[in-house]
Amino acid sequence: MGQCPCSGGSRFSLGVFIGLVAALWAVLCWAESVKKKEGTSRMISKLGKLAVVVALVAVVGVVVAMKKTRSPAPAAQSVVEASLVQASAGLPRLLDLGSTSCIPCKMMAPILEQLKQEQAGKMQVDFIDVWADKAAGEKYRVTLIPTQIFFDAFGKELWRHEGFLARDEILAKCKELGFEMVGSTVPPPSAGESQAGSGREGNS
Repeated sequence: MGQCPCSGGSRFSLGVFIGLVAALWAVLCWAESVKKKEGTSRMISKLGKLAVVVALVAVVGVVVAMKKTRSPAPAAQSVVEASLVQASAGLPRLLDLGSTSCIPCKMMAPILEQLKQEQAGKMQVDFIDVWADKAAGEKYRVTLIPTQIFFDAFGKELWRHEGFLARDEILAKCKELGFEMVGSTVPPPSAGESQAGSGREGNS
């Protein structure tokens, strides 16, 4: 999941810039002093050695600063995700990972709500906003939203799809996967029917 570039990066860049300017000013003052006392050739020789030392110190400083500003790793499982998994125990599950902002995700919302009501007690239907819950997005390796993942009653991923997925296609896939559904009499889409996204088998 992408992160906002303004989360601390500007402070880090400003600090590095000020440090480098201060170091450069100190080196110039020192070089002028050596030039007056020992001449130009000695100044150039010493300046070259000092430049190497300053460069090494700068590299070390940048590495340390990057480690300090790196954001902490997300929790393995968010509180929202943990509660959803617990609620779906013993039932096959359809998990939609998207956002409340993207257009295909908004199109999915009424379909998911309808399925949630129709299939109560037969299948758990969940939605997670991966922009608000980045840990869930990373856990499920979401690269495109919306993403729908079908799980069996034991939590094993069976199949996933990226992009908009119509209600009839969801019911057809559930029937194909062997889910017991309420009113699952919808025939699977024909081979020539265009798909809005791409599907692939789940990982073990």
